Amino acid sequence: MPPSIPLATYRLQFTPQFGFDQAAALVPYLKTLGISHLYASPFLKARSGSSHGYDVVDHNSFNPELGGADAFRRLCAALQRADIGLILDFVSNHMGVHYADNPWWLDVLEWGPKSPWAASFDIDWQTLPAHPRGGVLIPVLARSYGEALEGGEIELRYDAAEGSFSAWYFEHRLPIAPNRYSEILQKIVAEAGVGEEPAGRKLLQWAERYRGPHNPPRQTAPVFKAELASIAGSKEVVERGLRAYRPAPGRPDATLALHHLLERQHYRLAHWQLAGSEINYRRFFSHATTHPRSMLLYSVSSRMGRCMACASTTSTGCATRISIFAGCNG
Repeated sequence: MPPSIPLATYRLQFTPQFGFDQAAALVPYLKTLGISHLYASPFLKARSGSSHGYDVVDHNSFNPELGGADAFRRLCAALQRADIGLILDFVSNHMGVHYADNPWWLDVLEWGPKSPWAASFDIDWQTLPAHPRGGVLIPVLARSYGEALEGGEIELRYDAAEGSFSAWYFEHRLPIAPNRYSEILQKIVAEAGVGEEPAGRKLLQWAERYRGPHNPPRQTAPVFKAELASIAGSKEVVERGLRAYRPAPGRPDATLALHHLLERQHYRLAHWQLAGSEINYRRFFSHATTHPRSMLLYSVSSRMGRCMACASTTSTGCATRISIFAGCNG
């Protein structure tokens, strides 16, 4: 067994080009150096292509670009044979936001303060300028909101497999609040001119059933979306009717419709330069896409008491003892 207190550490920076198997190959060399513990850079699932690993998007998974759980087991086995411990550089209050790969962040954008993850992010909901309902600033636009809107850069899309609507700004996904689905579908059916056709009638019936500012409740969301996705012919109708929200020359109504929809979300899109003055969540230095979280330290740290590779407590069931150095730059 390696000593509980590290005597000599060797830090390795994991990247998509240097993963768990490459680290395992170095273990015999580290043993000859007298290293007692391998000090690993963050290796939980981070944003694709991350060169540092701090922009975590899923604390429940190993980074697949480093080799995933199987490769991690091989690294553990190599460390065990060499009697070397493992220290994880784990900054528990950092997480990558924006884009379309962080399920916690996407849930917060979709459900606002009602999201179970809302308390995990240090968002000052009531300080968003010109947004009396409260929300979170999304400073990702390359030009002003009006220019991006009129230029068709912000696009409402429908995921037919999931039964969900999202606004997209290039690679950034912005889920639409489900309590707006009813009004969206009514406008879509009217635009497609299918109110008297079977698919159109079913969509309108579905919209009427979930009408109202508090519908659907969050706990029914999976059923709610599955029902929408299951309506025969709905995908084709929605794709045609989305024209009602597609800004184009000579179609000011579509621009206004999309603007009104976005104004009723739990977020506000803004030019990227506003991040320095109006952003209403704490961020890591000048990186608006790395989000420091104040309240997640305890829940994440408690989860890390189990080794995800073998689903057992790290102190007893895992071949390699993992010591976690949890930083908190918040």
